[in-house]
Amino acid sequence: MVISCNNVNKSFGEKSILTDVTFNINEKDKIALVGVNGAGKSTLFKLITGEISNDSGEINSAKNIEIGYFSQKLDLDEKATIFDELLKVFSYIIELEQKIRKIEFDMQFEKDNIDELMKQYESLTIQMNNLNAFDYNSRIRGVIKGLGFSDEDFYREISNLSGGQKTRVALGKILLTEPDILLLDEPTNHLDIKSINWLETFLKAYPKAVFIISHDRYFLNKIVNKVFEIENTKLTIYNGNYTEYSNKKYIDREIMLKHYLNQQKEIKKQEEVIKKLRSYNREKFIKRAESREKLLQNMEKIEKPENLPDKMKLVLSPSKESGNDVLTVIEVSKSYDGILFENISFDIKKGDKVAIIGANGIGKTTLIKMIMGYDKNYNGEIKKGSNVVIGYYDQEQENIDENKTIFDEISDAYPHLKNEQIRNTLAVFVFTGDDVFKKISTLSGGEKGRVALAKIMLSGANFLILDEPTNHLDIVSKEILEEALKLFEGTYIYISHDRYFINNTANKIIELTKTGVNTYIGNYDYYIEKTQNNVQEQQNVVTKKETENKLDWKAQKEEQAKLRKKENTIKKLEAEIQNIENKINCLDEKLTLEEVYTNAYKSKEIFEEKTSLEEKLMLLYEEWENLL
Repeated sequence: MVISCNNVNKSFGEKSILTDVTFNINEKDKIALVGVNGAGKSTLFKLITGEISNDSGEINSAKNIEIGYFSQKLDLDEKATIFDELLKVFSYIIELEQKIRKIEFDMQFEKDNIDELMKQYESLTIQMNNLNAFDYNSRIRGVIKGLGFSDEDFYREISNLSGGQKTRVALGKILLTEPDILLLDEPTNHLDIKSINWLETFLKAYPKAVFIISHDRYFLNKIVNKVFEIENTKLTIYNGNYTEYSNKKYIDREIMLKHYLNQQKEIKKQEEVIKKLRSYNREKFIKRAESREKLLQNMEKIEKPENLPDKMKLVLSPSKESGNDVLTVIEVSKSYDGILFENISFDIKKGDKVAIIGANGIGKTTLIKMIMGYDKNYNGEIKKGSNVVIGYYDQEQENIDENKTIFDEISDAYPHLKNEQIRNTLAVFVFTGDDVFKKISTLSGGEKGRVALAKIMLSGANFLILDEPTNHLDIVSKEILEEALKLFEGTYIYISHDRYFINNTANKIIELTKTGVNTYIGNYDYYIEKTQNNVQEQQNVVTKKETENKLDWKAQKEEQAKLRKKENTIKKLEAEIQNIENKINCLDEKLTLEEVYTNAYKSKEIFEEKTSLEEKLMLLYEEWENLL
């Protein structure tokens, strides 16, 4: 057990946020914390970290537990570079290194104290090994690159970064500390798809506990094995990933609703019986009525389950059909200080449901603004088709008036609509009853997004252009938008990093790169399948090349070994030849001596030895010539 909460309660004023919350988090758990915006998710994180205190109940953690808490609140040194800020995580290792270097220096001069220095040196080296501390520079670089920074960004000052980039630095710093439990509040904000994939891989392999707040359902599906849901101040635990939780929740709610309706039916029946018994106005019947009333009062009432969002009942149709060619982009290029992108060409046909994806900073929003005509400073051509009526969703939601009510915002924009039509449309986006008279300035980011989307869907547009429509939306709001887009009878194109959303709403994916686009006819799973196949093919080519290189290297080394052996053999032969030639010369000199040539026996002996050496010399010459 890493952390446990037992019957924890928390209120702000008279508003109860958490009621009797109880759970355990064990080491290696990967848990999602879900709930609508304002349910109390961040409050629970702050209770665990001690940032705020609970009203009652107990929060306990294991002894010496280290908690790493990532929130949107940043604690960075603005004057430091990205690399130096992350290097601070390893300050204790750097101190150990400095101590080791000092001992190495001292050992050169303090010979009398060498044994003690050696003990200190060994102890510090063991500490470094236990901390896996020798590769911290490469770990920092891996995290920086994984979170979407380039090599050139390593030594940029934090003061020069955007808010999103600073958030990524803060996330990297938390990940590098490797605490016993990571509390991550919306860690995928400001990350592009490539960086989110990297973070998924990091967290799946993380050997300790992870507790995540996120609206990214695809991300949660990849990582978690348990879901904690906060709803109506209560916390419920589900085993499995997000999809398994969602399915189980739907079934549980249906069962609970059935029990609730059966109990309500029984209560109504008992109330009718009590009323009839009392109508007899006789003592024995009144006593029986009182007995039944007592049973009703003591009955444990089942709370009515919160309604699940209804599936869309309203199909929002364009006011007129567009032509088959909705949008054509031909060889478009855009530059600022340098080239942002170039050679961008693609077609959008009627009925296409297109997601534009690409790395942060590649120019996706810029491309949308060029399509909208807000940015005309580019090379190439962008052509809209005949009868194309655009509905544009700006992620900043600048097309809604904060001073109006929800109802007035819609009715003022479309005065021809009847009140019933407006209410029906707003109900689709979960604004019912008196909610429609709320001022837009009082709404959450997700609620404002739903108002803007309702307004666009009523515009009669046949081509929707949406810039990050799921930003600031909670999961319920995302599901509502997904259903609306599925039933939309026109064409749309959008930018999104939400892979679950893309998977549910796109039939074509356009990947924007600096030098062009890659188009995939399918949803996000299809895109992953195709890109992974491409990566695998590339890896196979690399592996083949590496194998060939290894074989070439091996052959080269074998050839070099043969050559060295040959050279050694030649040298040995030449030495032996020289030795024999010297011996033959000596024998020739002996044969000229009087005491030898006058002695027949001695002359014969020397001559035979010389002949034998000459035969041997001939064989050595042949062998030597063959090796040349």
